[in-house]
Amino acid sequence: KTFETIDPRTGEAIARIAEGDKEDVDLAVKAARQAFDHGPWPRFSGAERRGIMLKFADLIEEHAEVLAVLEALDAGKLHSWAKMGDIPGAANTLRYYAGAADKIHGEVLKMSRALQGYTLREPIGVVGHIIPWNFPTTMFFMKVSPALAAGCTMIVKPAEQTPLIALYFAHLAKLAGVPDGVLNVVPGFGPTAGAAIASHMDIDKVSFTGSTDVGRQVMQAAATSNLKPVSLELGGKSPLLIFDDVDVNTAADMALLGILFNKGEICVASSRVYVQEGIYDEFEKKLVEKAKAWVVGDPFDPAVRQGPQVLIC
Repeated sequence: KTFETIDPRTGEAIARIAEGDKEDVDLAVKAARQAFDHGPWPRFSGAERRGIMLKFADLIEEHAEVLAVLEALDAGKLHSWAKMGDIPGAANTLRYYAGAADKIHGEVLKMSRALQGYTLREPIGVVGHIIPWNFPTTMFFMKVSPALAAGCTMIVKPAEQTPLIALYFAHLAKLAGVPDGVLNVVPGFGPTAGAAIASHMDIDKVSFTGSTDVGRQVMQAAATSNLKPVSLELGGKSPLLIFDDVDVNTAADMALLGILFNKGEICVASSRVYVQEGIYDEFEKKLVEKAKAWVVGDPFDPAVRQGPQVLIC
């Protein structure tokens, strides 16, 4: 069973992707559980995990052009921005958490003259990551990197709109030396693969980034299955407040960037602007002028400021 991933520039299919469902999630969880309970990754020293993660980061930089092309093709992201922003940012995130891999430790606490206590930090186990479509690279590594550093194994479900780059990251992870079963990518749809991850009895934690409505469903599924902990980063928009002591031209630039950065496909997009009455007309005029000059088009064109939308809600 497969599904098409679509080029948002043309609306045409780029490729057909194997569609993961509950059975595929079960297989991925089985592999992750085997890798956690019996494999080397949780038993490596922090320094050993760090070395592999650093190699992973190096490979991301070596493959930066391929990865930037995948971001532009699958997510409509500007090729130039992906290459100078998202891709090096992913490598930096990996390196940051790689640096923490050998610094995960507990504390010994002197409770009294006769008693002492201690804390112990251990990997939680098998983790399910559900990734959104607006930042398929950034969110992949914001979730995967700390889990790798801690010694967890994991299942990653990329958004069905943007599966290509996650599959390529799995390929690079294997080249870097991440053991089999540690990082499992299962493309699929939310009601099937995503729901299977959220409700799976052998997943120890779920991390989800997406809409508030789906976040509620993830939390409910986690609670009614094995009461697994969840981390939720949910959608929302943010207003701008613009007062009459600002430089109006700069304020208009920032307001436009606030709503159009990443095509507005971002949870902190400034979808509302509150402008103090005395500068309202001047601000509105400048904002309209700048918006008319904003170039939308092919994400591979260096003159373009904004690529095509991935999803029209």
